Amino acid sequence: MIISLECHKKHPKEDKQVKDMQDWYAVKKMKDKGVPKKQIARELKMSKNTVKRLLKLESEPAYRRKRSPTKVDDYKEHIRIWYLDVEYDFIGTRIFSELVKMGYTGTINPVYRYLRTLDSEKMQISKKATVRFETPAGDQAQFDWAEYWMYVGGKKIKIYCFTMVLSYSRMKAAVCSKAVNGLCIYEAIQDLFKELGGVTRELVIDNPKALVINHTKGEEVEYNSSALKLFMHLKTDPNACEPFRPRTKGKVEKPNQYIEEHFVKGNHFKDMQDLNDSIRDFMEKWNQKVHRTTRRAPGEMFAEERDSLLPVPPKLILEAGMEHRMVSPDSHVTVGTNRYSVPVDYVDRQVKVRIVYGYLLQIYDEKMNLIRTWAISEGRHGRFYDDKDYKAIASRVPSSIPEIQRVFEATFPHGREFYALAGRVTTQPYFHAKEFLKLLDLHEMTDLDLVLAHCIENNIFKIEDMRRIIKEKFFELVLTYERTKLLLSQEKERKEKYSLKNEEALVRNLTYY
Repeated sequence: MIISLECHKKHPKEDKQVKDMQDWYAVKKMKDKGVPKKQIARELKMSKNTVKRLLKLESEPAYRRKRSPTKVDDYKEHIRIWYLDVEYDFIGTRIFSELVKMGYTGTINPVYRYLRTLDSEKMQISKKATVRFETPAGDQAQFDWAEYWMYVGGKKIKIYCFTMVLSYSRMKAAVCSKAVNGLCIYEAIQDLFKELGGVTRELVIDNPKALVINHTKGEEVEYNSSALKLFMHLKTDPNACEPFRPRTKGKVEKPNQYIEEHFVKGNHFKDMQDLNDSIRDFMEKWNQKVHRTTRRAPGEMFAEERDSLLPVPPKLILEAGMEHRMVSPDSHVTVGTNRYSVPVDYVDRQVKVRIVYGYLLQIYDEKMNLIRTWAISEGRHGRFYDDKDYKAIASRVPSSIPEIQRVFEATFPHGREFYALAGRVTTQPYFHAKEFLKLLDLHEMTDLDLVLAHCIENNIFKIEDMRRIIKEKFFELVLTYERTKLLLSQEKERKEKYSLKNEEALVRNLTYY
């Protein structure tokens, strides 16, 4: 193997600089040892004057090149402004093109050499320096979240607070969650746009994996496919801020601090629903306070921005995170180890379930109609049901004897009297009462009570005789009752019409006559 080495040819002046330094070092060493100047000159083969000169130097000799004027000198003040002022922040080629316009005739190399001398000054400008700008109405919203430890239900738990701010009006909205996964983030974006009354054309976001897969400087941002589906549905363009640069979305960063100081600290909440109701009221009041930057209340400015917002789609994207469940014969769906009821119409049918914000269970039918919402239980093997879910098959007739009597007497005004008399005539009054209660599926309670009154009057207490009365005389009884009711009403009106309204005024003392 042949390796070619190219020797670096030193500048003659550089060689002289090295030789002077070596001579100075040798002269100093010999002088420190007590060697006379003449002997030093003789040993080092130099003149006595050179020895004297080197001994007078406090430090090693340095080569100082004589500086020649350059064509850049006349433009340095302009270059400083274009390179260092944040208003310009020009790069080298842009500076060179501007200099040419001003009459500069040199090359770009001297420009770059001067820029290198300014690099240290440029680095001293704080990276926190930010140019504040205001966005037009309806253009932009900023979305973010923060985590807090809060007292909910008597326990101190971690809560995630999602916030959104309209950049123009500073109108704000927030929602709290017990989880911060992708489903919660998608849900929050939709809910907060809905809360704010419209969608902006741009949404500034951070870089969580639920929204951004890759964000490399100088390359296009790669967004999560589910997030892109959401943004397309809302008709807003996502704008991921530069990683590790939260100031890009500073309008939403500051509210997070305010929420912690004025809402989180020192407050306790009954449950998650109470927490979200409370923070909604808090944000509404906050939106009425004057903003330091705009000098106006966000609520006032929002009146100007409202018409610039895009409409929120009536049907939100809910498919993400959906799981299928089969409704059991007793009309329950199982989530985790707990069971939650749904209306009996869905027994043996498939439904969809999803957990919202880590604490709400929503149950949908196959057409995505919301059936039931439950608060997720933190316990295990629990059963949660609503009596309304069983209304379609709920029996109006109890099975136990004491309950039959209670229901019968509570249902009919004549029930107590009938049951007492039936107990003297029949051995099983509860049987006849139970069968009579079943007739409520066919007739109104008031009409059946007329039948009871008729049966009491005619000593009829057995169900077969009572059914016969209904079959043969039901309409007659009802018509008689209605006729009687009408006559009584007319009689009452007649008495009121002809009654002496002020009888005392007609009573006179005998002295009158």
